[in-house]
Amino acid sequence: MEKSKVYFTKEITPESLIKIYEALGRELKGKVAVKISTGEPGGHNFLNPNLIKDLVHKLNGTIVECNTAYAGRRNTTEEHWKAIKEHGFLDIANVDIMDEEGDMPIPVENGFHLKEDIVGKHLANYDSMLILSHFKGHAMGGFGGALKNMSIGVASSAGKTNIHTASATTKPSELWDKLPEQDAFLESMADACKGVMDYMGRDNILYISVANRLSVDCDCDSNPHEPEMADLGIFASTDPVALDQACYDAVVNSNDPGKAALIERMNSRHGIHTVETANKLGLGNREYEIVNI
Repeated sequence: MEKSKVYFTKEITPESLIKIYEALGRELKGKVAVKISTGEPGGHNFLNPNLIKDLVHKLNGTIVECNTAYAGRRNTTEEHWKAIKEHGFLDIANVDIMDEEGDMPIPVENGFHLKEDIVGKHLANYDSMLILSHFKGHAMGGFGGALKNMSIGVASSAGKTNIHTASATTKPSELWDKLPEQDAFLESMADACKGVMDYMGRDNILYISVANRLSVDCDCDSNPHEPEMADLGIFASTDPVALDQACYDAVVNSNDPGKAALIERMNSRHGIHTVETANKLGLGNREYEIVNI
């Protein structure tokens, strides 16, 4: 199999974000959803609105999110809108909480655990999607990148519970009582990615990950640990598997001595297993080449 291309720049600027999108050589058409994490209030590592604004405008995109399934300030639509406003996203673009008016199931063919992925109902309103991720650690997934943003991120509150429990329940109130063994959760994230990619059409999704503010904690954490290693840059690909693999490898191969905490977080949760599973599901290639821009 031919290696996937992963584009890379050390520069983390609005201009380089546009440049790396253009390097992908594929235009997102129609009504474009830009999937980000709006960040749990109290946290401060989420993507800066001023960093992403020019790219969102270039795409004439709508920033999209879904409500969370844990206690916090984004688990209801009302509180989520307040967080979105506080974090400055309403100042730069239109924003859509995709499960504000409910959710819908989309099929997962030949998944490891899920037969369907439950996503925000408004996903049906979009023709194409940019998965614009902040690469960092994660307390449960080991790390959060393109695959997590596409799976947990596009899932509604009930859908997030469905993934976290490997479809054992869809009631958010039961989430923490029915957690499966770790690999089943990671495999369910890959299942959900397959559902989204098949639903949207693989040529209609592009992936960019910004590897900055590399905390061991996710943007869903209201009190994240401060990063111990320096920013790496921006990575982009048409292949989400190659992209997450490249970001993981970039951390592991970094010369920064501060990388140890993030590596421990990623490996202690077996985070790379999501990438392995997505590869087995045919969602992308773990073999890649870096193209510097």
